[in-house]
Amino acid sequence: MSDHELESVPGLPGELPPGEKLLWQGRPQWRALARHTFKGDWVAAYLALFIGVRLVVGLERGEGAAALAGAAQAMVLALVCLGIVAVLAIGYARATVYSITSERVVMRIGVAFPLNVNLPFKRLASADLKPRGGSVGDVVLQLAGPDTIAWLYLWPHAHGLNFTKPRPTLLCLPKAAEAAAVLRGAVEAWAARCGAPVVLGAAAEIEPAAAPHVPALINHLNA
Repeated sequence: MSDHELESVPGLPGELPPGEKLLWQGRPQWRALARHTFKGDWVAAYLALFIGVRLVVGLERGEGAAALAGAAQAMVLALVCLGIVAVLAIGYARATVYSITSERVVMRIGVAFPLNVNLPFKRLASADLKPRGGSVGDVVLQLAGPDTIAWLYLWPHAHGLNFTKPRPTLLCLPKAAEAAAVLRGAVEAWAARCGAPVVLGAAAEIEPAAAPHVPALINHLNA
C-alpha cells in the first residue's frame, strides 16, 4: 500500500513499468454504494417506520395537529439523514478508482486518508462476481496464503465483516460483468506468460492453503 498525492496516471501510484498495460478502470456507482454499502434502504425503512408509528400513536392520543407537526419535523430530520448517506456515497465514489492491469489490481481508495492498494495477480487466491441487481455488482477478491490487509484500511472496500481475512472488493461497479471478464482474461494471459497454473472453476474444487503452487483461482467471473 502507498499514499498518493499527485498521480502521474489517474488512479495509479505511478507510471506503469515497461511491459505492463492498463486494461480497465472504473469506480463505484454512488447510488448503489448508498443503497448497499451504506445501507440507505435500511436507513430509509427504519426512518419511515419510526415516523409512521409516531404519527399513528399521536393521532390515537388525539393530538391531531401536534402529531402531524411532529411527523413533519421527523420527516425533515429523516431527509437530512438520507442526505448524509448520499453525500458519503458520492464522496467515496468520487475518491475511488479501481484499475486492472496486465499484472495486478490497483485500488485507489479513501477520502480523508487516500491510499493505493496494489494486489499482484500472484497474491490472489480467488475472485467472485456478486450481482447487486441489473448490471451492478461487486468483484470480491481473496488474497492467497498468509497475505492480508487490515480491514480498517480497506473499509468500505471489504466484503462482509471478516476481520481476520478481509476480502478486498471492487464495490458497486455499474458494469461488473465487464470488469470481471477483463480480470479473468488478464489473469489467464498473465498465467500463460509466467507459466503459472490457474484453476478456473468453483472455489470448493481447491484449497489454496493445501495447494500453494496455485497462485490464482478465478471463480464465477462469468456468472
